[in-house]
Amino acid sequence: MAISGLRLLLFLLLRSFTSLPVQAAARGGSNSSGTDEKYGSFLRSLLEDMPRITEELTHGYMSNLELEIAARSIGSRCPNISRLYSIGKSVNGFALLVIEISDKPGQKEAEPAFKFIGNVHGDEPVGREVLINLANWLCDNYLKDPLATNIVENMHLHILPTMNPDGFALRRRGNANNVDLNRDFPDQFFPINDEINYRQPETRAIMKWVKQEHFTASASLHGGALVANYPWDGSRDQSKQYYGSPDDKTFRYMASVYSQSHYNMSLSKEFKGGITNGAFWYPIYGGMQDWNYIHGGCFELTLEISDAKWPKAAELPVIWEHNRMSMLNLAASLVKTGVHGRIYASDTGHPIPGLLMIKGIDSEVSLFRQH
Repeated sequence: MAISGLRLLLFLLLRSFTSLPVQAAARGGSNSSGTDEKYGSFLRSLLEDMPRITEELTHGYMSNLELEIAARSIGSRCPNISRLYSIGKSVNGFALLVIEISDKPGQKEAEPAFKFIGNVHGDEPVGREVLINLANWLCDNYLKDPLATNIVENMHLHILPTMNPDGFALRRRGNANNVDLNRDFPDQFFPINDEINYRQPETRAIMKWVKQEHFTASASLHGGALVANYPWDGSRDQSKQYYGSPDDKTFRYMASVYSQSHYNMSLSKEFKGGITNGAFWYPIYGGMQDWNYIHGGCFELTLEISDAKWPKAAELPVIWEHNRMSMLNLAASLVKTGVHGRIYASDTGHPIPGLLMIKGIDSEVSLFRQH
């Protein structure tokens, strides 16, 4: 009787597992159907590794140590407009280092804050290289180039070149615990990641960082396609459909800024205008993009910036040039567009926190005290 009961339980578990919807291995998965049967929509732990990256393919990419040295060198060369700080550590103890670019780094100002995050998936390392190039370019061109000067003087730009240094070192998608970090965030539709004890240290670091810095907007850089992806990433009924957020027009505008500034993203034959709604492409759950918008008031895009997940290092200079103006224009759009202002207390004249609601948009923008 006990054995029969156990068999029935196993059968029911297997049946419920196989009934879960499937999704592509990454935003920018390599197959055109948008699905990969190895990954369930609700699975954070990867069932098996992707094919290993060859040593030849990794040649020319910075190691984690070299990446840290490159980040620190920017601080040494441009100490007046940069700051290096850590938001935490990976499972294996690598520091998650952020480069802040501003004319007043480390200070709280009534200016928008933008963040770029690279290498969310360990086997998509293009963002690491491109973001170091971006920081170096701003360092070298401040007071020489008007766009660089505008960004440095009118906003705070935070650059995290790698969110997943362990996955990069292991040449695989997941982190050291083989968890997909872009499926590890709390989800609005399903309580799949509500148990904090299972949340990865890299995920916890991002969540704490977002709550502390109050970013206006952000973007994570991925590889495997050429498109600017915007919320929502999932739909309530788990179906593949256009599922827009309350700020859908703003997100479409941001995605279009990136796509139209890119060398050829907007010419895509697969994605009209080089942009896509996440749920319309293929729904995922537990993603970083939607969590940022819901819980951080941060307008985040997921940017697929190279057709190959791990292109040859010889292609990196071209990929950087193709994406340089896109990254600069996306960040600068926070300064050039939107409503800017402060809320003051009528009795003291001091800035105070508050909520801003726009008629016709069912969402709130939190305004925080600037010290």
